[in-house]
Parts: sequence; C-alpha cells; structure tokens
Amino acid sequence: MSTPTSTPGHPTATPQTPGFRMIRTLGGIAMLAGLLVVVVFQWTAPYIAENQRIAIEKAVFQVVPGASQRVDVVLGEAGVLAVGDAAGETVYAAFDDQGELRGLAVAAGAQGYQDIVKLLYGYDPSCQCVRGIKILKMTETPGLGDKVAFDPAFLDNFVALDASLNPAGDALANPIKAVKHGHKQHDWEVDAISGATISSVAVANAIDRSMQRMAPLIQRHLAALRDTAALGNSGGVE
Repeated sequence: MSTPTSTPGHPTATPQTPGFRMIRTLGGIAMLAGLLVVVVFQWTAPYIAENQRIAIEKAVFQVVPGASQRVDVVLGEAGVLAVGDAAGETVYAAFDDQGELRGLAVAAGAQGYQDIVKLLYGYDPSCQCVRGIKILKMTETPGLGDKVAFDPAFLDNFVALDASLNPAGDALANPIKAVKHGHKQHDWEVDAISGATISSVAVANAIDRSMQRMAPLIQRHLAALRDTAALGNSGGVE
C-alpha cells in the first residue's frame, strides 16, 4: 500500500476521507434546500395572502347576511381605528349596497377534541345576536367532530343566537354555552351534536369568550363603526 510522500519544502497532503466528503456533500444539499425554501416562500407569499383575503371575504359575507362590502378596522378600548394604527382586535365591518351596517364579523377560537377550532362569526348589533358562523380551520374527527362545519341542525343554532348585554353593558346577560343534544331551552344555548359534544362545546366557548369581550366594545362604539363605511370598501362580493 502506498503512503503519502513529501518533497522538501512541501507538506504531506492528507487525502480526504469518505466521511468528510459525505458531510461536505450533505452540507451543500442542506444549504441549497434552505435557499430553495426561502425562494419558494417569497414567491408564493403574495398568492397565499391573496387566497387568505378571498377566503376571509367570502366568510364575512356568509356570516353577515345581506352584506356586500366590508371595511377592516381595529376595535379596542380606545375606539375604532384603521388596521395597524393601535392595539386592539381586527374586526370586519360589513355593509350592504346602501352603506348600512349589517353586522360585524369577528374571528374566534377554542380547544376542540384534537386541536384549536378556528372560526368566524357574524354579530348583528341591532338584535344583539350571532347571525352565522364559518369554520376556518379544524382537525376534528371526520364524520363526528367535523360536523360542526356543515351539519344544518347545528348551524341553525347561529341564525339568531342571543348575545344581548347585561344592564351594565359590560358583559353578556347570559353566557353562550353548549348543552346536551335535545336539551336546548334558551336562545343563548347551543344544541350540541350527538357524538361531537367536545367540538360543539369548543364552538360555543369560542363565541362566548369573544362576545364577552367584543359585544360591549361594539355597542359602545357602534356609531363610529357605522361611520367606517366612509373609509372605503375593502372588498366586494366575489
């Protein structure tokens, strides 16, 4: 077997081992893969954002009956401001063709059977009630928990779900809660789906927690919310 040789004034060259070559190759592949991920993300980001905008827009008009245009605003203790101007929660003020406020769409979420159930609900300040919901994201059990997204009887709970305020105007008069299937007695109760109680409770809890906080703010700043129609349309029915 030959051995490395050296000449005067030149150090002996050590051959690269197969392990080193493999590490170098894998490192190069990892760097290339990382670069491709960044490039793909930058390229697809505008398309993803546009798809999300369209999805939200369609959901807004689904949960606020009669709406045809929307304005996104931030609602907080300080009042109604443009998105990005102050701390608060983004809500979607939905108007009809005449510029009349038909309701507000608000995002909410709560722990379901497997993961967080994320939804959008529509609140009608004139009746102080929830007019509709749209499930945005969930991983509930197919054929059971996922029925909260499409079961007609369950969705009927949200045609006019009572979310009226207490006399002080700082919270709901009655908490929105899910009850065992067939045991609904009050307009603020949600008749749960048999076999999908946990998912039904998640939807009710999400709306209740959000409404306890947002309904008082909406009613307090209702005049300003009606005036946001003058800010211009953020979108129309697709």
